[in-house]
Amino acid sequence: MSHEKCLRHVKTACAGVAPSLVRVPVAHCFGPRGLYKRKFCAVCRKGLEAPALRCEVCELHIHADCVPFACSDCRQCHQDGHHDHDTYHHHWREGNLPLGARCEVCRKTCGSSDVLAGVRCEWCGIQAHSLCSAVLAPECTFGRLRSMVLPPACVRLLSRNFSKMHCFRIAETAALELGDGDDGVDGSAALGPGRDMPATPESSKQTLKIFDGNDTVRRNHFHLVTVPRLARSEEVLEAALRAYYVSEDPGDFELQELPLPSLAGDDQTLGKAGSGGLAEEDSGRGSGSHEPEAWVIRARPRAQEVLKIYPGWLKVGVAYVSIRVTSQSTVRTVVLEVLPLLGRQAEDPESFQLVEVLMGSRQVQRMVLADEEPLLERLWDIRQTSLRQASQTRFYVVESRAMAPHVSLFVGGLPPGLSPQEYGDLLHEAMTTKAATVSVSHVYSQGAVVLDVTCFAEAERLYMLGRDTAVHGQPLTTLVLPDVLHTKLPSDCCPLLVFVNPKSGGLKGRDLLCSFRKLLNPHQVFDLTNGGPLPGFHLFAQVPCFRVLVCGGDGTVGWVLTALEETRHHLACQEPSVAILPLGTGNDLGRVLRWGAGYSGEDPFSMLVSVDEADAVLMDRWTILLDAHKAAGIDNNVVDAEPPKIVQMSNYCGIGIDAELSLDFHQAREEEPGKFTSRFHNKGVYVRVGLQKISHSRGLHKEIRLQVEQREVELPSIEGLIFINIPSWGSGADLWGSDSDSRFEKPRMDDGLLEVVGVTGVVHMVSARPWAGSCATPRRAKPASHPPCQGQVQGGLRSGIRIAQGSYFRVTLLKATPVQVDGEPWVQAPGHMIISAAGPKVHMLRKAKQKPRKAAVTRGDAAPAPEGIAK
Repeated sequence: MSHEKCLRHVKTACAGVAPSLVRVPVAHCFGPRGLYKRKFCAVCRKGLEAPALRCEVCELHIHADCVPFACSDCRQCHQDGHHDHDTYHHHWREGNLPLGARCEVCRKTCGSSDVLAGVRCEWCGIQAHSLCSAVLAPECTFGRLRSMVLPPACVRLLSRNFSKMHCFRIAETAALELGDGDDGVDGSAALGPGRDMPATPESSKQTLKIFDGNDTVRRNHFHLVTVPRLARSEEVLEAALRAYYVSEDPGDFELQELPLPSLAGDDQTLGKAGSGGLAEEDSGRGSGSHEPEAWVIRARPRAQEVLKIYPGWLKVGVAYVSIRVTSQSTVRTVVLEVLPLLGRQAEDPESFQLVEVLMGSRQVQRMVLADEEPLLERLWDIRQTSLRQASQTRFYVVESRAMAPHVSLFVGGLPPGLSPQEYGDLLHEAMTTKAATVSVSHVYSQGAVVLDVTCFAEAERLYMLGRDTAVHGQPLTTLVLPDVLHTKLPSDCCPLLVFVNPKSGGLKGRDLLCSFRKLLNPHQVFDLTNGGPLPGFHLFAQVPCFRVLVCGGDGTVGWVLTALEETRHHLACQEPSVAILPLGTGNDLGRVLRWGAGYSGEDPFSMLVSVDEADAVLMDRWTILLDAHKAAGIDNNVVDAEPPKIVQMSNYCGIGIDAELSLDFHQAREEEPGKFTSRFHNKGVYVRVGLQKISHSRGLHKEIRLQVEQREVELPSIEGLIFINIPSWGSGADLWGSDSDSRFEKPRMDDGLLEVVGVTGVVHMVSARPWAGSCATPRRAKPASHPPCQGQVQGGLRSGIRIAQGSYFRVTLLKATPVQVDGEPWVQAPGHMIISAAGPKVHMLRKAKQKPRKAAVTRGDAAPAPEGIAK
């Protein structure tokens, strides 16, 4: 529908024509069903009022029962040996633009909240009217984020046996009830273009079950069509074709009666059912005539057809050529006829073959046709199977070259510290790997390997088997990783490696994960709950220059920085700069680097622009050696001695009351993780824990000994000892304070020194490390304005007790004592803790100070910023 005055701006393909406009078929990755307000279905064009689906890689929104009619027109994010090219065109997606969207060409409004209107490139983000988009140059420059995007032409992944969900490491959820082979929904829900079950028809109307071929009959996937009882057969046929978005001439089809017993019959029964059909007008449906329960749409036999043949290479002047096929036409004769039309007449026809491609919305299936196969019969078989599949089937003429199989599989969860031979033997025992096709290419001491597999079937078997295998009681993680063609990267390209912890920030990480996949190349976005940081660093190992964005709390940032230090010698870019999108509760490092106290729904695109404009700064990293052993004066009765271990520290290390509160919170979260999904609730738990400890006293100064630079330091009466590397602790408190002191240097996070501070109890410090950030008051606030357990440090009444400053510390624990490092707590057995600098400083990104706003930040070079993706 359109206003008459708006017709000149409309250039929209209906669902029946859309498959013919796809340049390169790429399947979609549908996530779980959700409510998407003010969005419209790309197939039926109606609003998404009920729970619907969206692609995790592009901006396709669709009703669940419209999925079978969606074609594979997702973004092409890597080269897979089919239709590879170096120049990328705009990837237009129609509608669902923000209300204020303006056309790149005419600068008039092109968005709408009432209908699908306007188009947007899903790479560079420019927006335009459908008609105006034809004026723009077809090549896409990737817009404002061009330097951060991993170019698709530089990523190679031979993914013959893997779905796009596997290729992009997207978790498959229970919401995806159906695979590509089961596109559609169960019969009881297959209600056609309308989302609601039709009401009981009036006496003058009736509802029919309509199938589009043998495949839907076998699976009982039908559409309901309501027609007048006295409707002519032509009217019923047209209504049935509309239900399946068939735009061809109705004269080429007929309706055949499908008797009830044949619903579960075989193909032969299906082919013969209702052979008389409903083709003549005199078979009009009077109120007294027999009314079948179900009908199937059949294509009439044809003596000849016009077939579109697409070139398997993109650098050609035409999109396809049309030829006429008859009963005498075979695959070989068609190839001979097509090659001269595509300018390849001088080449040997034996080096080409015809490939049938089914462009399903969830999977693109390819099949090489035999040279002697009659094409007309093949087309007839496809239409008998499904008219929907026939509209989504293409034929490509391609060169007959053998594709050398190569798949990289990342396998994590293995025991750490083994040799390549030991890892190979362990995997052979667990998954029966085949030595002829599987080899270990990379080994990581943390307990992970990368396998090179030279057989597609073996790679698929290992991938599926690894997901259900455990080694020494630890479940394995298997991921399919692409190859980054680092020599093809543009000189000004510094791609962003993104790590997201989807469990952080009240589950906001899950929305950010989807948003960043759409704004960038999904291959450069990693879910930390699926393999950790190692797969990302392995993928970027040969990239000469890249940056890192960590989306999570302080613990997540420390996890990624530790993995970076451990894999640094594998990287071509050994010192990538790291930015933070704070999703935790305390977010002290994010505060110091100006990324804020926590993510609260800002536009993900704006966050990426801020990362691109951020300034590089240095930060110290510290190594803590934990050596628990029996010694004179040390009590080992409480906790058994543990082997020495090393942990890394970025922010602070707490011993005593601070760590005890963190440990209580951690245990409460482990018992009921489902309740800890919001920052507000987390802080409330810390308040309760702090109140319980307010009268607690253990005399920590009697249970530990401290040496600074080999010099014994006498401790005052304290309950907690904290080593701080950054001027933020417990959600923004400055434990060291800002007062000058001639005994100590002014603290900096890159000065190679740690500050040691003591606290005398809960009232002195804070009820809990991260909770008070939202309710802390300014320094001049009166004591009465604070909760009694919030503490004097957090309230700004006074700082901690300054004890020492240095670069080497030795702490002796005489009893088992709670310890926490960057918010990760545990009970440390009696023994020694040695804290020292951890080698080279890390490069962090500090958000640039806000400048006066002159114009809105835009994703395209001149286009308005798109609406935030995460809702």
